[in-house]
Amino acid sequence: MADQLNRFADAVDRRVESGEDTMEAAFREARSLIASSRRIHFDGNGYSDEWKAEAARRGLDTETSVPLMYDAYLSEESIRMFGATGVFTPVELQARNEVKWEIYTKKVQIEARVLGDITLSQIIPAATAYMNRLLDNATKLRALFSADTALRLGAGDISTIETLSAYLDAAGRLVRELVEARKVANRIGSEREKAIAYHDTVVPLMDEIRRHIDKLELMVDDEIWPLPKYREMLFIR
Repeated sequence: MADQLNRFADAVDRRVESGEDTMEAAFREARSLIASSRRIHFDGNGYSDEWKAEAARRGLDTETSVPLMYDAYLSEESIRMFGATGVFTPVELQARNEVKWEIYTKKVQIEARVLGDITLSQIIPAATAYMNRLLDNATKLRALFSADTALRLGAGDISTIETLSAYLDAAGRLVRELVEARKVANRIGSEREKAIAYHDTVVPLMDEIRRHIDKLELMVDDEIWPLPKYREMLFIR
């Protein structure tokens, strides 16, 4: 803001020096800035896919990777701006970026480890316990009824067991992949490249694990599920 105000004042001064009235010069310069910044104006939902598509159409930066967003601090324009206002030198900007990349990596690292721990120590055991309950019910049906009747009565449980098994297998496999992805990323020396690796390889696995856990949450008995479910947090009983 300080940089823009300085540039605005300089532009107004140049207009005044060329013979314009001060107030008229200020208004004309303001109108010029409004016109030149029109492509960034958007009154809709800035988080929507609609805006992402519209921003790309307008030629705006649509980068979504946090580590790569930090590169903007080291662009020529940013270095000029921070230098002109006496805020940061190029060396200080680089140092701050190193810290930003490291903080991003550590935050994702902590979240990934917590997600893995919760998945292995709480989610998978709870879902397995529920699946065992269904297996026990299916076994008892076979003991009480003929094979055809037991199969008919237990069809729903069997289908649920198959679905649960698929989600459990995927969750466990993805946690192992998550651990390996972190190990690979941790061996990278550059803070920037390490942060990029965490964004590109670790975060997608976390999202995929989350997707499978969300499916399990919808299926597992409330009494067995170890964490508050979404509907419980939204509608307190």
